[in-house]
Amino acid sequence: MRKGQLLWGLILLMLLGACHDQPRETQAQAEADTTQKTLYFNGDIITMEGDSAEYVEAVLVSDGKIAFVGKKEEAMKMAGDRAMQVDLEGKTMLPAFLDGHGHFYNVGFTSQVANILPPPDGPASDFQSIVETLKTWEESEQGKFVVDKFGWIIGNGYDDSQLKEKLHPKAEVLDQVSTEFPVIILHQSGHLGVVNSKALELLGYTKDTKNPEGGVIRRDAQGNPTGVLEENAVFQVLVSILAKSDEEFANKCIQKGQEEYAKEGYLTAQDGRTTPDQMDALRKGADSGLFFIDVVSYPDIMGVNDTMMNDYYSPEHHFKNHYRIGGVKLTLDGSPQGKTAWLTKPYLIPPEGQKKDYVGYPVMDDAKAIGYAKKAFEHQWQLLCHANGDASIDQYIMAVDSAEQAFGYEDHRTVMIHGQTLRKNQIPELTRLKILPSLFPMHTFYWGDWHVESVLGHPRADYISPCRDAIDAGMTITSHHDAPVTFPNSMRVLDATVNRVTRSGKILGPDQRISPYEGLKTLTDWASYQYFEEDTKGTITQGKLADFVILDKNPLKVDPMTIHEINIVESIKEGKSVYKE
Repeated sequence: MRKGQLLWGLILLMLLGACHDQPRETQAQAEADTTQKTLYFNGDIITMEGDSAEYVEAVLVSDGKIAFVGKKEEAMKMAGDRAMQVDLEGKTMLPAFLDGHGHFYNVGFTSQVANILPPPDGPASDFQSIVETLKTWEESEQGKFVVDKFGWIIGNGYDDSQLKEKLHPKAEVLDQVSTEFPVIILHQSGHLGVVNSKALELLGYTKDTKNPEGGVIRRDAQGNPTGVLEENAVFQVLVSILAKSDEEFANKCIQKGQEEYAKEGYLTAQDGRTTPDQMDALRKGADSGLFFIDVVSYPDIMGVNDTMMNDYYSPEHHFKNHYRIGGVKLTLDGSPQGKTAWLTKPYLIPPEGQKKDYVGYPVMDDAKAIGYAKKAFEHQWQLLCHANGDASIDQYIMAVDSAEQAFGYEDHRTVMIHGQTLRKNQIPELTRLKILPSLFPMHTFYWGDWHVESVLGHPRADYISPCRDAIDAGMTITSHHDAPVTFPNSMRVLDATVNRVTRSGKILGPDQRISPYEGLKTLTDWASYQYFEEDTKGTITQGKLADFVILDKNPLKVDPMTIHEINIVESIKEGKSVYKE
């Protein structure tokens, strides 16, 4: 009996052990089966890998990353029965877009003030429409919220080149809006603005007030301020207004900014020339988990100290809570359409009050520009530089060359922002110094006619943002919107980069057009390289983040002239839908 009991006891222990082991294996299998998987198929899935379009049948996503790219049959086997299946129904899927250059926080800010953009983006076609729009906005719920918060009536986006008067409005025009409150309206370029008489009084701007360094207070024949402010003259006013921002308003800027970018397929946004107050707001927003897209900040190097590069600065370019500080921003001149960019040859028609030899002006002298470039290279901070005029591009080339010789490091990926009037003989120098051009061909649509008629004339206007020559020189370029200068409209960016059609329907510089596929490269693969993120974004490749944009049509299969009509259907960040039409 003892032997029998022992035998049965051993058998029982073996059975219990088997029963104990089996649930552990089943649990592991269950966990694997419940991992969130999504299968995309039945559409034009363009990977953006390689020099020409490559299509795949299916993409499998698991835990926010791309798990498989290839044949649908194989993807179905890997997906299993629990995967969510997304039938694209013939729509087009691409890697999500990365913002070549923009001002994320200010997009959120301007979305809350009066929209005085010209058609087709707003109602401001003349002085009277500006006045009426501001009055209507002031009485709106949003207007009352902003005026109560800041004490100013604020509008954004007027453009003298598109107004019937072909002039900047002056203080007396804005006095029709209010004589009780200060009023400020910002030029669409972001480089000029106009204030009313109440604002001039509060600011203390009089006949005796000197121009700030890098800025101009425009004056009448008697020397009195007209209300029109250029560059640092308007930036100082705007910074003082934004300093009144509180956490409630800042969080609304972050939320609205993300909404504007996501609905256009941009899931990596840039905040160029971030102010210290904005940096603080972005950091707090990230700490609070407000971000659902990735945002990369580049604070103004003129105000940067080492302590500003806090725990959100990562030399390895890693995000924390979808936010990181990517480097620094330098600004060397102004706006070509606003006629404050620094040129080597005069403007076709000088701005009011200027002589025929007027060429714009620099923000700083050569010594300061070199000093800031050296500071960036010494700390190995990625340097982005706003340089519109060809004289400012010369200055930037000289500054980077000096910094490279003093503190060169192998993979700096220094960026030239805008490069509107880049000369052909400057391209070899950019190539030699490995400066990446982030060009602005949207100008061909918004201001192409103005460049021809008033800013540059032929042939300089035809060479605005020379994408073709830059690519042919072997450079990796991006194409951007500079929001809120224009809306972060990805299909308008692509359309302008490919077609270079002006508002009046003319093709400006046809030899600088690029193919639709190259245009998509500037928004995806090449843009990820500019951000040091080519290992995680920019192409639909196994192991990268599942950041996608779905379009209703394929930009490579439609008439290129209709690209701007394509709609964003959905934006997907790391496998999760963050915008759906």
